Amino acid sequence: PTRQKLIAPMADMLNHSAEPNCEIDFDYEGNCNVQTLYDIQPGTPLTISLGDPTNPTPIFAQYGFLPNDCATIFCKAMHLDPVIKHLGIDFKDLLIQTQSGEIAPKVWDVFLYEILQNNDQQAADEFYVACKTNDENAKQGYHDQYFQYTLDALKQHVYKIMADVENLTMKAQSYDLQTHPRVPVIVAHNTLVRDTFTMTAALLEQMG
Repeated sequence: PTRQKLIAPMADMLNHSAEPNCEIDFDYEGNCNVQTLYDIQPGTPLTISLGDPTNPTPIFAQYGFLPNDCATIFCKAMHLDPVIKHLGIDFKDLLIQTQSGEIAPKVWDVFLYEILQNNDQQAADEFYVACKTNDENAKQGYHDQYFQYTLDALKQHVYKIMADVENLTMKAQSYDLQTHPRVPVIVAHNTLVRDTFTMTAALLEQMG
């Protein structure tokens, strides 16, 4: 289907929520229709979803605001995109908890698979099969065997992201707010990433 950009003034007033109570669709004539997902009490704000609630960064990049109800963020491992695609893992499964810094299991899978590909192709092939067949016992065996290597790779990644975010924040704060009014939102986003990854770093350091 052909993609179009449409202006819907009333719908534009609906705020984003990770748990929306409305959805929007367009009919063949281009009319915008807003429907509630369930019965809503009078006076309740109407909300829609502007994107994946597990990852606020694309919403921030496209719409210019930072959701205040995000419980997770993407692990920022875009340098491993070929590995992620090869394993068939969705970005929504590669998350870090913003309240604890805890890393999702599939993040560990991705980092380990990349290590195996670079060092032992046979082991990489066997781990790939284990991932595809959900053989958790086989996967855990490889995680146990290569734990320190995966841990070191994750530490390196986390500390790099923290340094990058710090540099980007310093750069953003050097701009004039009159000509760059989005600076506070940019800083807020970077602060969320920094604080989350700081907790992650602490957890990783406790592991060894």
